[in-house]
Amino acid sequence: MTTKDRLHELIENPPEAALPETERWLEALIRSGDEGLPAALRDAPWDDEPETEEERAAVQEAYEAIARGEMFTLEEVRRELGF
Repeated sequence: MTTKDRLHELIENPPEAALPETERWLEALIRSGDEGLPAALRDAPWDDEPETEEERAAVQEAYEAIARGEMFTLEEVRRELGF
């Protein structure tokens, strides 16, 4: 299945609960034109807040979990979320 086919499938058969969010995302993509990012993301200020020790430890823990193979595939996450 091509990406275009998959997009058609998703547009034709979205989960009912996802319709409002889907509409907002599609409208934002259309408004963004060829730039590829919705204006709200493109124009958002850079996050210059320093990383905390707790955040650094969480990132390190995540990398270690990945190295041990403790992760979910995208398909598992989609299934869990009902997509």
